[in-house]
This record gives sequence, structure tokens and C-alpha cells, in this order.
Amino acid sequence: MATSTSKLTTKYQATIPAPVRKILHIEAGDAIAFDIQGKEVRVRKARPLDHEFARALEGTLVEWSSAADEDAYRDL
Repeated sequence: MATSTSKLTTKYQATIPAPVRKILHIEAGDAIAFDIQGKEVRVRKARPLDHEFARALEGTLVEWSSAADEDAYRDL
């Protein structure tokens, strides 16, 4: 098993290491998905179904779309 690492920025962003990008066949602008199970997280290239699921949820999350919420959660 190989291991690649990346460091988080102050905005909790990380660069996906080249070996991982190569395995996942991802390029700049591609979407990735995080599959969470317990304390384990798997990263994979997002599929069209992932995008459809996210779009289906968008209308149900309006209670968190106020200006106050944007201010409170901007740096997450």
C-alpha cells in the first residue's frame, strides 16, 4: 500500500497529490466525492448520480442560506 500526504491550509483546503489524481483520473475542475463510513473516509471521482443527488437536496437546505449563515460559516 502506498501513502500520499497533503497539508491543510488555514481554509481547510488541501492539494490532491499527483499519484491520487492519476489513479482517480481527475483534473482541475472535476468534482470529487467523499464517502464516509464511521471514522473512515474514501475519496473518489464524483459520478453524475452524485451531482443529481446534490441537486435534489439543494431545495431542502434553504434554512441555512441567509446572510447571517454566510458570515458565520464563511471560513469553514
